[in-house]
Parts: sequence; structure tokens; C-alpha cells
Amino acid sequence: MFKISSRQGVMRAPCNALLSVSASAVVLIGHGVFVPAVLAQAVQEVVITGNPLSKSQSLNAVSSLSGQSLLQQGQSTLGETLNQLPGVSSTYFGPNASRPIIRGFDGDRIRVLNNSGASMDVSSLSYDHAVPTDVLTTERIEVLRGPAALQYGGSAMGGVVNVIDNRIPRQPMQGIAGKAQTQWASGNGERSKGAMLEVGQGAWVFHADAFDRHTKDVKVPRNLPCGKPGAPELTSRICNSASDSQGGAVGASLFLERGHVGMSLSEYQSNYGTVAEDEVTIGMRSKHAALEGEWRPDSSLFQQINFQASQTDYKHTEFDAGAPGTLFANQGHDVRVQLRHKPWRLGAGTWEGVWGLQSEQGKFSANGTEAFAPFSHTRSTAAFVFEEYALNDLLFNVGARKENVTVASLGNPDPSVDRFEVGQRKFSPQSVAASASWQWMPQWRLSTNVSQVQRAPKDYELFANGPHVATAAWEKGDANLGLEKANSIDLTADWQQGPHQFKITAFQSQFSNFIGLMSTLEVEDGLPVQKYQGVRAKFTGFETAAQWRLLQSTSSLDLALKADAVRAQNLSVNEPLPRISPVRLGAKLIHTTGPWRADWGFDWYAAQDRVPTGAAATAAYTLWHGFVSYKQKVSGAALNWFAKLDNASNQWAYSATSILTTTAPGKSPLPGRSFKLGVMATF
Repeated sequence: MFKISSRQGVMRAPCNALLSVSASAVVLIGHGVFVPAVLAQAVQEVVITGNPLSKSQSLNAVSSLSGQSLLQQGQSTLGETLNQLPGVSSTYFGPNASRPIIRGFDGDRIRVLNNSGASMDVSSLSYDHAVPTDVLTTERIEVLRGPAALQYGGSAMGGVVNVIDNRIPRQPMQGIAGKAQTQWASGNGERSKGAMLEVGQGAWVFHADAFDRHTKDVKVPRNLPCGKPGAPELTSRICNSASDSQGGAVGASLFLERGHVGMSLSEYQSNYGTVAEDEVTIGMRSKHAALEGEWRPDSSLFQQINFQASQTDYKHTEFDAGAPGTLFANQGHDVRVQLRHKPWRLGAGTWEGVWGLQSEQGKFSANGTEAFAPFSHTRSTAAFVFEEYALNDLLFNVGARKENVTVASLGNPDPSVDRFEVGQRKFSPQSVAASASWQWMPQWRLSTNVSQVQRAPKDYELFANGPHVATAAWEKGDANLGLEKANSIDLTADWQQGPHQFKITAFQSQFSNFIGLMSTLEVEDGLPVQKYQGVRAKFTGFETAAQWRLLQSTSSLDLALKADAVRAQNLSVNEPLPRISPVRLGAKLIHTTGPWRADWGFDWYAAQDRVPTGAAATAAYTLWHGFVSYKQKVSGAALNWFAKLDNASNQWAYSATSILTTTAPGKSPLPGRSFKLGVMATF
């Protein structure tokens, strides 16, 4: 594996080398040196990797970004990349740290995966901790809900976000394939580039990728105060919002007659400003090793066996004015085995399904005077099942998972940090879910999902006790917390006729024990005390999207519409839950003619005044955006030139789902107007 240098270093040499190789490959293909790859056809096929049956048509609520849509919506963080999807918002802790929020659920109710395996970062621990992934090396992002999500545990009760990068190739190929991308943006001074190469030779397929992303402080419509050395006292930028990120991977797979086995090594490094404080930065490094395989046995019972294992070494240091402070670390591994049985005939229908086992371990530490969580060790083992029954126009899914979870607090080895309780808790969460779908008419499908999900509390929810800069509070856990429990239902109507389509989903989740960070009247060390408590809660909402073909001739013109809303209530005290997205409406026109595509539209966010006591309300705002792309072929490579305009009217706005809006008012508005220009080459 190539070396990534220290905190101030950058991994530009490997990225530049891979970009050079990519460019050379484009030229050589044009001269017929390489054999054309068969990978392109496999990439175009839509397969839901997070679904254990890999069905492109599924009852489960599935959204997927890939290809042109990922290029168009891609941002520097995972949360902002998915923020345009109906029902998905983001935690937005400035431009450098953002996790997805699905139907109002955030934190450890959303399971972020890498190639269907555990991510093992600490992004759910704190809003200022970034997810160590970048869209420049991502092939596809899936958002999965319903019974299939249960295979990933109680932390997936709100949904699964699966980031797929093909670092372990899953399809055989011969020849060479790849892509290279570079882009520039005005709003944050972004300069980024990424490249990927895959080479197939005989039974082997090799993969390599690398990226380099650099941004400056983000421009905003008004002046903000800034105490960073060398910066003006008032500036039209978000103070301390610059970033420098690099990463890459190598991988290989061996394809045999009845399956394949592969492995990958990857590394991600980022140094970024936290925004909440003018001189606090985070230096992050994550190393990840993964092993994956598939075997199709000659068996009367099982048609496919999949196994997966990974190990992660994650560390980040919080620096204050360049001086190292608290060091966060998380080392862990996960192992997963999944058996897909052969279809069984039952009456006039057919059963298909998978059975699986999973084991996961993580060792967490926070070393420093500002550590708010103890050293801890978490172990979990689980068994799960997912079955699907197809009968004419009816389709049924059922999923179940049983876990054993042990969470142990080890305190802190530093004798000056003696505030943490030492102890251990054991939990046995169990979850079930079912779906039904009816192809009512050729154009109409009606479906429903019901679930009863349990989640074991996390280490910090049980044992936290310290100052947390991201929440501007002294956080305290509760070692006596019980399982988080929720009953959920959703109803969906889906219509499609030619290029016209419409989908609407209504949902409700009722919690008998919702674990949240709640405000108190206490003060400790000059900070307000917030405690993790279990309360009764209810989430209700809807999401809808539609697209209508307005014009069809040598060119086409489509109108795309979307809307979503969620209402979340703390029933124990009868007040709203915090950081809930307001009503959102969006519309855009999409025009395509030959190699050209142009989009123009807006997203409207209603005012959010349904906030708990002490939280900040946000005003309504509208963000206009545009996108233009042009495709051409040069020397055997496909070039996709693109230009993007975000926040065209330079609107001043704050995110209702960002904790910064309350804890650091005025520090981090949404980015102002920005123009992005780039090109992606594929071959």
C-alpha cells in the first residue's frame, strides 16, 4: 500500500501517477493497444447490493445514485451528496462533516456501510466527525429501508446508506477500464481530482484508485467574524472551513468456476476545519482492509454463499491552534457469512431468501482532557434471515434479526480524567419486519412495510460524561438505559407509464423508548448539561417524487417534482424533537438533446419553528441551481464535460437540521453562490 504522510502531508504523488496512467490508457485505447473491457456493460446493470437477493425491483424503499446522477449531486460529504433525495436531509456541521438523516432519524439509527461492510468510523459519535469516504472514488450510493435493512442491525432502523466503490471487483473482465475526473469550484476554491483503473488478465481483475481534494474557506453572502490568525476580522467566508483530503486503494479478485475471492487495502486522510471554533481542526486517518468472496456450491439446498470480513484502524486528533488535543481512535473488525438457498415452490408461488451470521467488535478510545466518552469495548453477534415470496402479482418480504451485544466501559487510563464510570451492559435486541406489494394495474404498484425494531444503546449513550465542543454542552450518559424500541409502518403508491412516473410514501414510527440527548437545567464546569434519556416519541411524514415528459421529439423536456415532510414529537414532555427538517419542495426542468443535458430548478425549505425549548428556529429560503453537461468521444474515451451552479441567487440561509444553528449561531450558514466546472473521462 502506498504511504500517506503525516497530518500536513498530502498524497498527491500516487494520485498524479494514477491520473497519468489513466490519461495514457485513454491514448493507448485510441490506438488499439488494449483490449476493450467488458466491465462497462456490467456497470450499467442496476443491482441493489444492499438487498441480499440483489434485486433491482424490490419492495423495499431503495434510492440509488450512480453515473450521471452521482456526478450531478456529488459533494465533498456523504450527507450533502444525499441531501437532494426525497426523505433524506443532512446533519451539516459546516462543509466538511455531514451525515445523512433519513425520515428524521440520524446518528446511530442510520447505518453507513462500505461495500455492505461496517464502516467503523466515529462519525455517529459527534456531528463534527466526518465520514471517511469521497464521491470521487465512489461507484454508487444506495439508500435502503425495509426488511432487507434488518440484516445490518438495530442501527439501521432508520435506513442503510451503502457506499460502493468496487475496490474488490465483483465481475470478471478482460482488458482495461477506468475513469479520471477533475473539477474546480469558485465558492470554496475547490481543486480536486480522482482516478480509477481496473485491469483484467485471465482469471484476475486488479483495481486501483486515488483522489486528492483541496478546498478553501467557503464563501457566503454576508460578512462573518473570524478569529483565525492571518484572516480579516470580518470576512465573507465561513471561518475555518478549509479542508485537505486524500486517499486511495488497491484491490484484486480471483475468479474461479464457481465463484470468486478478493481483497482490498485502502487509506483515507483528511485535515479540516471544524467551523464551530476558529482555530480547531481535525486531522483524520483511516486504514481499511477487506476480504470478500462468493461461492456457488453444487448443492441441493444452497445456490450461493457469500462471506465478508474487514478490519479498520481509525484515528483522528483535534488540534487547537496547531497544538494536538484529544485523540480519538476506533479499531475494529467485522465478519459476515450469508447463505442464499435455492428457490422453493410453495403452492403457486416461489420462496427465495438468505440466512446469515455476523460478528462485530470495536475498541474505542478518547484520550485527552476534553474526552467526553470513556475507553470502551463493544462486541456483537447476530443471526438474521430475509425471505421473499412471489405469487403472481403479489410479492411478500419478511426479515428478522437476533443480536447479542456487550458494551463495556473501561474508564480512562489518565488518572487526571477520573469522571467515567467503569462497567458493562449486555443487551439482546431482536427485530422483525414484513413487506407486501401488489401490482394492482400494469402501471400501478401498491406496497407497505411494517417493522418492530430494537437497538442496543451505544457506549457514549451509556457512559458519556464530559465537555463536548460540537454540542457546546456537558454530555452525560445513563448506564441504566434499556433497549431503544420502535414500531413503524409505511404505505407506498408507485405509478409509471413510459417516461412518466410518480411515487408517494407515507410513514409513521412510534417509539416506546427513544434514546436522545435531552437538555436539563443543570450546569457543570460552566456548560449546560445534556443527558441521554429514553422518552416516548413519534415520527410522522411523507415523501413524494414525480417526473413528467413535457416534450418528446429530437430532444426531450421533463419536469421533475419532489416534496417531503416529517413531524417528530417528544411525547414524554409534549414538545418537538430537535433538528428535524422542515417541509421541502423541489422542482426542475430537464432538457436533453443529443450529447447535451441541461437542468434548472429550485429547492424550497419552509420555516422551521417547531423546535424544542432552547433550540433556534430557522426562516424559509429558496435555493436555485443549474447543471449543464456535454458528452463526447475522444481517442476511444468518453468525456463528460459539466458545469454546475449552486445557490444561484446567493441566498442567506441556515440549516434546521444542523446543531450549529443553535450552538454556534452565525458561525455556519449554508454556502453562498458557487460555480463548478469539471470533466470526467471513462474508458
